[in-house]
Amino acid sequence: MTTVKLLTDEEASPEARAVFDDIRKTRKSDFVNNAWRAQANDPPNLKRTWEKAKEVMGPGTPLDPLVKEFIYLTVSIMNNCEYCIHSHTYFAQQKGMTMAQYNDMLRVIGLATEGNRMMTAMQVPPDERFKVG
Repeated sequence: MTTVKLLTDEEASPEARAVFDDIRKTRKSDFVNNAWRAQANDPPNLKRTWEKAKEVMGPGTPLDPLVKEFIYLTVSIMNNCEYCIHSHTYFAQQKGMTMAQYNDMLRVIGLATEGNRMMTAMQVPPDERFKVG
C-alpha cells in the first residue's frame, strides 16, 4: 500500500499535469506510471526528478540506453526496490534486452555480491595500483 495518493490527471495540480504531458510526449505514450503519479503530490520534486531522469537516462550520452537500464536495474535489485525492478526490467526489454543478457546480468550481480561480502568480511585492502588518483 502506498503512503501517498497516486494522483490521477484530474487530481494533479496544473504543474504536475504539465510534467505528465511531457512524460507522454517524451515517451511517445499515453501511459504515466505510478512512480510519477506518486511524486505528483510534490510538483516541484516531480519536475526535478523527471528533468533529471530525462537528462541521465536519455540518449546522447556515452552510455547506450540499454546499458543505462542494466545499471538502473542492478542498483534496484541491490536496493530491493520492487517497483524499480519491475519497471526497469520492462524498460530494458523495450530497449532490446534478451533473456540471455538478463541472466548474464544476474550472474554478474551474484558474483559481485558474493565478492563484495567476502572482501568486506576479510577487510582486504585495495592494491595500490587499483587506487584512483
